[in-house]
Amino acid sequence: MKGLFITGTDTGVGKTHFTACLTRSLRQHLIPAIPLKPISAGDRKDSILLSDATGGAISPAEINPVHFSAPLAPYAASILESKPFPWGVLREQIAKLKQNYPGPFLIEGVGGWRVPIDSTLGIREWAQELALPVVVVVRNTLGTLNHTLLTVDSIRQANLPIRGLILNDYFSRPDDPSATTNPALLQELTSLPILSLPSGMSELPSIPPWLLPG
Repeated sequence: MKGLFITGTDTGVGKTHFTACLTRSLRQHLIPAIPLKPISAGDRKDSILLSDATGGAISPAEINPVHFSAPLAPYAASILESKPFPWGVLREQIAKLKQNYPGPFLIEGVGGWRVPIDSTLGIREWAQELALPVVVVVRNTLGTLNHTLLTVDSIRQANLPIRGLILNDYFSRPDDPSATTNPALLQELTSLPILSLPSGMSELPSIPPWLLPG
């Protein structure tokens, strides 16, 4: 499988919005990117948004084969709903998608990097199984330095390559000085490329080489 694994420092940081933007941009360049959110909990609006980003080339049901009703971490939701996490379904559906679509695949995690999927495995271990380069979406707010550094450290400890950081400006406030200092500091402290994602953007004006799936 070729593509990218898209994670975040937390839930609600804008992973799906970024994945949709990158999908549209790659497809504009005739790269048939397929966005996937294989695991979700709560509503299923994200899978509809990602399907729309492909112009309907893939259905929401294919994008999201494993769903829990409760808006919780998968492990917590599976306990609440009294059913074990369906690893077999997840792996079978991803294998089927690899057969049906050439890719590349943009696989979005659920919540943050260390969210538990069951009692022993989490997003980190699933990403290791997929063995894709990782892109990290972060909020451009106060507190982002700590959250991002912890996430980057854990990804590197998992021996997965990190392509870069997406700094989501949607959360920035004009009176927050961290919004202007975060980009340079994160680049210095992580040695990773940074892409700022302005609020309201629907596709990337240009695609940096490190975001090209390979």
